[in-house]
Amino acid sequence: MSFEVVEEHTNNLLGRREAKLVVHHEGAGTPDRLTVRKLASEHFKAPVDRVFVRSIATRTGGSSATCMVEIYTDAKAADIVPAYLKNRMLPKDQRVAKKKTEEEKPAAPAAKAPKPTVWTGERVTAWKETGKIPSPIMVWTPQQTGAFLDHTADALWRTGDKDKA
Repeated sequence: MSFEVVEEHTNNLLGRREAKLVVHHEGAGTPDRLTVRKLASEHFKAPVDRVFVRSIATRTGGSSATCMVEIYTDAKAADIVPAYLKNRMLPKDQRVAKKKTEEEKPAAPAAKAPKPTVWTGERVTAWKETGKIPSPIMVWTPQQTGAFLDHTADALWRTGDKDKA
């Protein structure tokens, strides 16, 4: 397995070098983070615990992987690396699995939304008598919608606002 450094620059603010590597893996699968980490550590002459592999991407059917690597100058500078990324750098049997706490567990499914109810003659009569709406969502029939629109147009016409009618 061979590799080449395609890009490299120093980020003095964060105390690290950032490198883009292309790892050639003819006849083998995409290398894992531990392998890339070891290769980068040897190449940049840095301790393994200060080298972090941000990403590895291989095109489908390709035999080379593009890797983004960060090499920190000291252990204190490496403290800014997120815990999830440090966890990825461990062998699979040593990784810490995140346990869901009570507040992270999915909430109970929301109540079903009420179905629309049509304003029938009986429902209109019951509403006029009791003042109670039969359902939270009420829908007009086409005839009721037409009557409302006719009433609104007539009212606008009578007020002299003919442009809105």
